[in-house]
Amino acid sequence: MRRTTLVLALSLSTLAVSGCAAWNGWFGGDSGMSFFVTSSNPGRGGDFGGLAGADRHCQALASSAGAGNKTWRAYLSTAGAGSVNARDRIGRGPWVNAKGVVVARSVEELHGTNMLSKQNSVTEKGDIISGRGDPVNMHDILTGSSPDGRAIAGSTDTTCGNWTRTGGEGSAIVGHHDRLGLQDDAPARSWNSSHATRGGCGMEGLKSTGGAGLLYCFAAN
Repeated sequence: MRRTTLVLALSLSTLAVSGCAAWNGWFGGDSGMSFFVTSSNPGRGGDFGGLAGADRHCQALASSAGAGNKTWRAYLSTAGAGSVNARDRIGRGPWVNAKGVVVARSVEELHGTNMLSKQNSVTEKGDIISGRGDPVNMHDILTGSSPDGRAIAGSTDTTCGNWTRTGGEGSAIVGHHDRLGLQDDAPARSWNSSHATRGGCGMEGLKSTGGAGLLYCFAAN
């Protein structure tokens, strides 16, 4: 009788823990993650519906991974009147990936000596994104930013029309999540400001330079 009671109690305990985990994930619990690269694009290339739409995309993916209780922001700058700096909208850090690795402890470290790499710049699911040398290269991550995380002045489109353009028009600055490029120099290795895209802001144009319309997402709180 005692053994039956013990087995039953353990089974109920296991179900309770599993149920709590599922409940927590369903309603956007805290996974501990505060940084990830998006696993997908909504389907319109560089058009996210502006910064607000890009933030919603980050929030939705974070929620699906059990980290929806945080306020998520896309690491994107905007240009022109009222320009916004990506570095000013992502909080103060530290930031931890889905595997528990601290990728940067502060905004200054993020834009200095950080731990971002192909192995550490993983998706909200903890998956590694293919990069240079893989059968499909997706290392271009949209940022629209200078190396120090700020908006870029001038009339050239560097943000896919402030993240509202798709199709054959526009361009955006991207970084390389794997820190690899055609040349072994600082810009090619930059995680947030390697080069401009070509061929427009639609998915096909972004793919032509080695991207998939992915974003960096940071928890701002």
